Amino acid sequence: MATIETVYLGELRTSAKHVQSGKELITDAPVDNQGKGEAFSPTDLLSAALTSCMLTIMGIAARTHGIALEGTRVETTKIMQANPRKVAEIVVDFHFPASLQLEEKQRKLLSKAAETCPVYLSLDPAIKKTIHYNW
Repeated sequence: MATIETVYLGELRTSAKHVQSGKELITDAPVDNQGKGEAFSPTDLLSAALTSCMLTIMGIAARTHGIALEGTRVETTKIMQANPRKVAEIVVDFHFPASLQLEEKQRKLLSKAAETCPVYLSLDPAIKKTIHYNW
C-alpha cells in the first residue's frame, strides 16, 4: 500500500495525502522558480523533513533518558544552488528552553540522536548540513 498519494493540481501546485491518516498538504513552486510561493515548496518540505526527523529522534532519546525536550524550537534555512537547481545546504539552528539544564553527556546523546535520524542519513552527502545547538 502506498504511503502518500500526490495529485498535480495545475499552476505548479500539488496536493499530497498521507494515506494512513488522510491528512493533506499543498505544495507550490517558489516565486524564484515560476511559482506563487503560497505554500511549502518541495525543497522546503525536504528541509522540514530533516528538522522534524532530527527533533523526533531526539525526542525518543530524551524520553528514554528522562529529559524534558518540550519547547525546543528549530529554525531551518534552506540554501539553493543555481546550476543545477538543487538544495546545496540546510542550516539547522536548535534553540533549547532556558530551563533545560543539560550535562555534557546529555548534550552529546541528543546531538548524536539528531545526526543519526533517517532523513539525515538518507540525504545525499553533497547537501551540506550545518547544525548549531544553542544549549
